[in-house]
Amino acid sequence: MNRAALADFLRRRREALRPSDVGLVPGPRRRAPGLRREEVAALTGMSVDYYARLEQQRGPQPSEQMLAALARALRLTVEERDYLFRLAGHGVPRRLPLESHVAPALLRVLDRLEDSPALILSGLGEVLVQNRLAEAIFGAPPATGLARSSVYRWFMEPESRNVYPPEDHERQGRSQVASLRAAHAAAGPGSAADEVLRVLLRESPEFVRMWELHEVSRRFEDHKTLVHPELGRIDVDCQALFTEDQSQALLVLTPAPGTEAEEKVRLLAVLGHETFA
Repeated sequence: MNRAALADFLRRRREALRPSDVGLVPGPRRRAPGLRREEVAALTGMSVDYYARLEQQRGPQPSEQMLAALARALRLTVEERDYLFRLAGHGVPRRLPLESHVAPALLRVLDRLEDSPALILSGLGEVLVQNRLAEAIFGAPPATGLARSSVYRWFMEPESRNVYPPEDHERQGRSQVASLRAAHAAAGPGSAADEVLRVLLRESPEFVRMWELHEVSRRFEDHKTLVHPELGRIDVDCQALFTEDQSQALLVLTPAPGTEAEEKVRLLAVLGHETFA
């Protein structure tokens, strides 16, 4: 662990960011450029004291999970993330086509989306990050295991389908399978996509039926009907922004102006996860 280089790198990356770069309001009385230490700590879920000790060359070796959180908070590129891991004395995370390090360009766009549900997905349908409105609709994603993949949940945890109306289940299922085929082709044998595929082929006859159609796609439907447990149906248009290698996608869900769906999304923005009267 190179404490001096790690401290300098963290400080310089922190000072290079503006609050607006990470979705924060600048606020008054900012005497120095960049983010404050407490802001980086809040973005990563660590204590201010812990982060301050890292910048002061006094902290313990950060875990790989903590480094991944720092890389995301500081909007590091993949190369910068790898450098951060090396400075902290860890091996560089293995790079796969289904890269779980969120693309900084997509994060910058997500940070600016406050009035529309938006989330960033991996090629395997894992929610890498989502805003408050998206979580109010879809809920918090599983943190670990195969269930992080939306296609795994679709066929192994049928209650996950409740966010879509029953008449859309066949189409959504085929779309999930087609996305998995594209992800599996990119990642290959031994990957997480391969593990999901093997489990579903063994456990789900419904999946097998759709897999045999040999459909492949990473395209998202232009229009979706979502079902909220208390607000009911919400019709939204879906726009997807992909990284250059197609490994990640930012989905933005917007209701048509002046519609009942727009009013429901506004209500979600105010109440979030609170119980509706």
